[in-house]
Amino acid sequence: MAQFSLTFTARRSEAVLVAPAKSTPYELKPLSDIDDQHGLRFYRSGILFFRNNPAQSGRDPAAVIKRSLAEALVYYYPLAGQLCAGPSDKLIVECTGDGAVFVEADADVRLDDFGGALSPPIPCSDQLLCEPESTSSDVIGRPLVYIQVTRLACGGFVFCIQICHCMADAAGLVQFMMAMGELAQGTTAPAVPPVWAREILNARSPPRVTHPHPEYEQVPDPTKDRISPADVLAQRPFFFGEKEILALRCQAPAHLRATCSRFDMIAAYVWRCRTIALGYDSEDEVRIQFVVNARGKRNNALGRAPMLPLGFYGNAFAFTVASSTAGELCRKPFSYALELVAAAKARSAAVDHLQSVADLMVLKGRPRFATARTYLVSDLTKSGLEELDFGWGKGIYGGPATAMLATFHIPVRSAGGERGILVPVRLPEFAMERFVVEMKRGLVMKEEEESRGYGGQQYATVGSTCMAMSKL
Repeated sequence: MAQFSLTFTARRSEAVLVAPAKSTPYELKPLSDIDDQHGLRFYRSGILFFRNNPAQSGRDPAAVIKRSLAEALVYYYPLAGQLCAGPSDKLIVECTGDGAVFVEADADVRLDDFGGALSPPIPCSDQLLCEPESTSSDVIGRPLVYIQVTRLACGGFVFCIQICHCMADAAGLVQFMMAMGELAQGTTAPAVPPVWAREILNARSPPRVTHPHPEYEQVPDPTKDRISPADVLAQRPFFFGEKEILALRCQAPAHLRATCSRFDMIAAYVWRCRTIALGYDSEDEVRIQFVVNARGKRNNALGRAPMLPLGFYGNAFAFTVASSTAGELCRKPFSYALELVAAAKARSAAVDHLQSVADLMVLKGRPRFATARTYLVSDLTKSGLEELDFGWGKGIYGGPATAMLATFHIPVRSAGGERGILVPVRLPEFAMERFVVEMKRGLVMKEEEESRGYGGQQYATVGSTCMAMSKL
């Protein structure tokens, strides 16, 4: 596949702090023991692209969004503060009301110039983000939210947000952005009022770990990995549509065929293909790690009360891990990998599993999750990012700006209206070539399958190496 290239320099205004539109309380608010684990102490990014809307002629999206940010921070006033360290390295939000960082910018490029079908890494994302991407940022004493709005030559614009992961997970971040979108369109208050309630996810007294948590334990010989952040990696997005999902479901074991999710199937399939492509030794332990959301779960065996209230915007997920020797994962069929993923998800669904993680954080000094020989994947198909609207209509892409060691399942729609899931994959070049071959080998696709359009760039699929794409 030909590499897509784009170069431009955004003309940025000076960064300013946007304070809440009204006076907010000065408070010290401790984070939960799920929020403040060391593995979440970085800034995660989200990026959304919006088309020009003639109905909004004369309105400046940067000004509209800046005003909606100030209004939203009245309700989400902890996000206008900063973090400080309390006893035993406990993170506390000092609600200073200083505000969030805001930058407006202009770029002499059009949406078409980005190649149409967008996926991480977004071209020239360094020009669209306020701060450089990093998985190890210092989060103490800094603003908690950074936003840049970049106006494009075509009249569209790009909205980028970076938020300290300790403050919110994907669902919490989308909740905050949806509030901004509602206020930008003239509502007087967010439809879902934010709820703090972080104390619900604190460790018990005394803390007691009631479940195994292998995600925080290193694999044997972690240095025997085949991929690292320092590697120069090839990057390709792979599309899974209805045909691909059906082909995977047909290979699922009978007892899972009707119940396994699209995420389970795609994640298990990519994990197995990735392991084969990287060529681990047969006896090496390899893992897949993903998150399981606690929102909507009940907090007792009778299932009478929700664990978390509506409007909770903190981190409310647990990592879970499935593991196998590389030899078994590569030798056995896809159904073996799928059963491992389904079993890992089931283990993490226990009523007190997330509480057990909070207890582990306190007892073990907030260990980082392990990454060696681990495929890290997160599901964004239900995040709601594609619904965000500041008054210019829904975005044409909503998701991460970059993909580092982790990858994502991102919902997309074809030019012809077909819904599907995009999975960006980053691998060393030698492994990417093997990966594409293995992806095709695992699924039987019709030779005469027609190309499907997804906006401009060429996506790789399991049935054909790439597809002809139409422009935006």
